[in-house]
Amino acid sequence: MFIFGLGYTASRIAAGLRGRGWVVEATGSNGDVDFRDGAAVRDALTRASHVLSSVPPAEDADPVLGRYGTDLTQHWLGYLSSTGVYGDAGGAWVDESAQTGSGRRTARADADGKWLERGARVFRLPGIYGPGRNALTRVREGKANRIDLPGQVFSRVHVDDIVSGVIAGLGAPAGAYNLSDDLPASQNEVIEEACALLSRPPPPLLTLEEARLSPMARGFYGENRRVANGKAKRVLGWQPAFPDYKAGLRNLMGSGVLGT
Repeated sequence: MFIFGLGYTASRIAAGLRGRGWVVEATGSNGDVDFRDGAAVRDALTRASHVLSSVPPAEDADPVLGRYGTDLTQHWLGYLSSTGVYGDAGGAWVDESAQTGSGRRTARADADGKWLERGARVFRLPGIYGPGRNALTRVREGKANRIDLPGQVFSRVHVDDIVSGVIAGLGAPAGAYNLSDDLPASQNEVIEEACALLSRPPPPLLTLEEARLSPMARGFYGENRRVANGKAKRVLGWQPAFPDYKAGLRNLMGSGVLGT
């Protein structure tokens, strides 16, 4: 497996593959190949049977396809995309048949489509959490917010369930797959559960203006949808080990690896 962009999620995918006997090479800060070194990347690609990209668009274009697209001809292809490609659904359920490209992630939707055109397995991911990146750590660090937006819901997924979903996709047909848990919920509910587990009072309920969120975080609250995962379960035979945020947070709490 050659991975473009060995970040938070892809590093765990690489570890999961290596644990199954795979040889993994990758670009990124944690990788062993420099993305800018075309000769080294192309040499690694000649050794790879599978290629996975976790690199998001840059300047409204996919940097992997832009630079190495012509070299990806004989490989199994995978791409870590985002459920943000669906845009705002007003809280309704969306599956892989839903229209894409109408939300704030237009460049991501364009890249998503281009990988699909190349016959990739495109894994559309909602909010990702896991060790070191979760509501428990935000509460402990005093960075958790509760926003007064009645009816606002999001889907999310534990990083370990992404790993199992991608591995399940190694033998699956090309196409898009939503890897999300079974229980979309408001961010407030997740923060309140984390506070309960940590025996801390929940933070005050704030308006968007009072919260002083970054433009990126504020844009996150501008979309409202529930993500259906039935296709991944049916076609990949995938089942999330953490079907809801409660199971995921309790596992992180009990494992003692909140900050790793």
